[in-house]
Amino acid sequence: MVNKIETESLPRVALEDVFSSKGRVRILKLLAEIGELNVSAISRTINLNHSAVKEHLKFLTKVGLLKEKRFGRILIYQFRDSNILAHSLKQLFKIWDEN
Repeated sequence: MVNKIETESLPRVALEDVFSSKGRVRILKLLAEIGELNVSAISRTINLNHSAVKEHLKFLTKVGLLKEKRFGRILIYQFRDSNILAHSLKQLFKIWDEN
């Protein structure tokens, strides 16, 4: 459970924009389950080319569903549970997979 849900002002995004791409949905589901990964690991796991994954990650980070951590040249992407929309998506994925 999330103790404090962020209400910060992030760019508004339509649900259709998030779900308009299978790649975005697969990235969100993967990170919701695993927690955090780098671009290469995401690309290998969901079998999508590196540049497409980078573009999807850029969009998902911009709208606040993911956050990135930098370790030198390595970027780690993490599901942003503190965002109410990201948290809701994570719950949706969990419920969807259970049924």
